[in-house]
Amino acid sequence: MHAAHAYPKSRFEPVMPVDLSAKEERERLSRSALKGFFKLAAAWKLRDDDARELLGGLSSSAYYEWKKNPDRVLEVDRITRISYLLGIYKSLHIIYGDKLADEWVSLPNRNAIFGGRSPLAYMVAGGLLSMQTVRKLVDARRGGL
Repeated sequence: MHAAHAYPKSRFEPVMPVDLSAKEERERLSRSALKGFFKLAAAWKLRDDDARELLGGLSSSAYYEWKKNPDRVLEVDRITRISYLLGIYKSLHIIYGDKLADEWVSLPNRNAIFGGRSPLAYMVAGGLLSMQTVRKLVDARRGGL
């Protein structure tokens, strides 16, 4: 028998991911997630229809209620969507100046991923997986991967 290989000592401490299946965690994160999303929507000058689609196809009445009163507990899917979008927002502001960072999602893009469409159109059409792809793209561009 061979002895098990041991990893070298390191100061790296892995961070445990947030357990979004726990209602307490979603309660803790939901209000700030929604407030952040609505600020992002304003910065990106999103149409309400696009903002509702990015949130997973929210009805108009629910969207305006959430905007007026963000005190609610979001589902895992919606917190994940908002997390991707806020990560995209942050990376864009690291890569570009504020003006271009906020316009980037609405500009036509020749990257093969987008096929000439805007990143916003790509994310609205493709949902969560498209948001994940855009997040990976902008994180890679800023050297965050």
